[in-house]
Amino acid sequence: MPHIVKILDSAFITPDVKRFKVEKPTGYKFVPGQATDVALNKPDWKDKQRPFTFTSLPNAKTLEFIIKVYDDHEGVTKQLGLAKKGDELAIGEPFGAIHYQGPGFFFAAGAGVTPFIAILRDLQKKKKLAGNTLICSNKTADDVILDKELTAMLGKNFLNIFTRQHVIGFREKRIDRDTLVALVQDFNQHFYVCGPQKFVTDICAMLTNLGADPGSLVIEQ
Repeated sequence: MPHIVKILDSAFITPDVKRFKVEKPTGYKFVPGQATDVALNKPDWKDKQRPFTFTSLPNAKTLEFIIKVYDDHEGVTKQLGLAKKGDELAIGEPFGAIHYQGPGFFFAAGAGVTPFIAILRDLQKKKKLAGNTLICSNKTADDVILDKELTAMLGKNFLNIFTRQHVIGFREKRIDRDTLVALVQDFNQHFYVCGPQKFVTDICAMLTNLGADPGSLVIEQ
């Protein structure tokens, strides 16, 4: 049976990404990087679950989700974009294969950064952020999720790559083999990759071709 929880607060943090703070069921536990199935608790929508990642810390009193809203079709995220404080969500049990396994590089495309947010927040709280680098690929600077927080956490170890906009001081390109060679140098470490399937497949292929152990790649199965 799903857990029925109320939305306590919600707000857009980029033009198409919305942050939700919701009630946390008693005894509910998850590991940073995990996700759960979420549905709107409304007659036409309660059976339409979609997976979203927890971005809150496991010991927080409430749950947080950061969700990209697709307004161009009548789907779950468009309805979530319209959802407001007091509306109810139905959430399932936690699942997911992305867990922290040791220092390394995090590669994210767009909302693929969400599993890494809870992991990095958890590491910061434990004072274990050293040795980790986050590289995010977005269309433009306006699309970067939690830019200020991630910059404050990681400093020069938070890198943005933009695919559609010329921004002085930033690389305007996709993450390619040359980027990986220049940034990583040591391929004997962990690599965490999340985003659209093609992004994950391409990054993992380039990493293994450059000498990374396939067992060091942490992705959603």
